[in-house]
Amino acid sequence: MTTPSKPGLSNPIPKRLRSWQEQPRQQAGPLIVSVFGDALYPRGGVAAMGSLIQLLAPLQVKERLIRTACFRLVQEDWLQAKPVGNRSNYALSRTGRSRVEEASRHIYAAQPAAWDKQWRCIIVTGNHSPTALEPLRRALYWQGFGQINHQCFIHPSADLSSVMTNLRIGGLGAWESRLITLVGKPPMGSVLDAPAKVVKTAWYLNELDRNYGHFVGTYEGIEAWCKKHKTKACTDEQAFWLRLLLVHDFRRLLLRDPMLPPSLLPARWLGSKARALFKSLYALLLPASERHLDWHLMVAGDVTPSADAQVLKNRTAQAT
Repeated sequence: MTTPSKPGLSNPIPKRLRSWQEQPRQQAGPLIVSVFGDALYPRGGVAAMGSLIQLLAPLQVKERLIRTACFRLVQEDWLQAKPVGNRSNYALSRTGRSRVEEASRHIYAAQPAAWDKQWRCIIVTGNHSPTALEPLRRALYWQGFGQINHQCFIHPSADLSSVMTNLRIGGLGAWESRLITLVGKPPMGSVLDAPAKVVKTAWYLNELDRNYGHFVGTYEGIEAWCKKHKTKACTDEQAFWLRLLLVHDFRRLLLRDPMLPPSLLPARWLGSKARALFKSLYALLLPASERHLDWHLMVAGDVTPSADAQVLKNRTAQAT
């Protein structure tokens, strides 16, 4: 490990690892989803259990937690277990692969496209209690929708066809016949004709903005270190777990981000800075982290699956 000679500067990479290791409670499930979605998807989305345990060992995620998390992810239709002799591979299920591909469009993409000035509205018909509506509200929240009132949900750019598909996948298909979907420009002078007020009413962005600021504070020193020291900034193993934590932390923020077009975001929105930082650091870590996977990722039969060069090229092109 290269250490700068300039007084007052220190390598921030070990600090990030210690910070992760010292968390009072580690949830293995979401981290394993990040492993499959980012590192394993370009390599067929499959790994042997022993390989997963080895890859996550530096993060001090206990073997028992990994096995339990994989079992639960199978139950939740993220993964499927594939016995090979007395060993097992775990692979993305069809549903899991679809979820990963949907998330990837947000994680590795550039900034959201310019707004076409049209709102996408989902209106719930009939009378329903708040308790009955809660599963639908949560499902639409995770797809970026805000609420104008009790039964009206809104987004500036969502693909409504994909939204309905995701509701069906999530077991909420019965709601489809009770929903009216609308796309269009609001009448002049209407409530929806004041975008800034709509955003303030439908979404609560202050906490998310603070969380993006924390992400920037966590990783901007690491990015500066990697830019300065280049190939000597960290080992291949460190590059892998840094990449994993980077994607994991950024993905958790995106799950709560409605992905509003730039014209609808508050001034000095820290999400834009966080995305630029993510793209830059991801590109810096990618080559060394892929070398680590070449050596340490195995499927049953002690075979190392090769990476899809086009997937990595697309990510790198979007992350530079």
